[in-house]
Amino acid sequence: MAFTIAIDGPAAAGKGTISQAVARHFGFGHLDTGLLYRAVGRQMLDGVEPVAAARGLMAEDLEAEGLRSPDVAQAASKVAAIPEVRAALVDFQRAYARRAGGAVLDGRDIGTVICPEAEAKLFVTASPEVRARRRYEELHAQGVETAYEIVLAETRERDHRDATRADAPLRPAEDAVVLDTSELDIDAAVVRAIAAVDAARGSGEG
Repeated sequence: MAFTIAIDGPAAAGKGTISQAVARHFGFGHLDTGLLYRAVGRQMLDGVEPVAAARGLMAEDLEAEGLRSPDVAQAASKVAAIPEVRAALVDFQRAYARRAGGAVLDGRDIGTVICPEAEAKLFVTASPEVRARRRYEELHAQGVETAYEIVLAETRERDHRDATRADAPLRPAEDAVVLDTSELDIDAAVVRAIAAVDAARGSGEG
């Protein structure tokens, strides 16, 4: 039986880690939809036209090296603002969402655009300062030399671009449970996310 969990939120809020944990807990499949845009962004940096890259995207493209790099992240945000790119990736995401056995999709417009009928919706967020600090520490651990102030500026720039784009702007679905992780460790955030999904499953069964 299909059951879709939509988890949205800005960069570095923790939605990816939470989504993976929720998928493991319920035995559902997991799709990081941001990887679709990162894969397109990576191809754009390699000289491929974004819309053509999106229309020709294959599963193995999601395994390409360097998809987590800062330049690919910025490129992903830029291609995600192109309506034709988003349209080309919609069917892929919707088909995955209704897979047998349940699915967790995380991204920026899952609950609002891709799967508005999802049985459970979460919007994971945190302050820009906290998210920038997390991203800075992640980059530092990877050996990437940068400054916290630069990461914070990039975080705010990306938030603004994601929230103000004409097509599928970043915002919580009206019926999404908002989970602010600014002062939560990952274990506490996962517990709250699982509780929210359990509540949705319970109400659905009732």
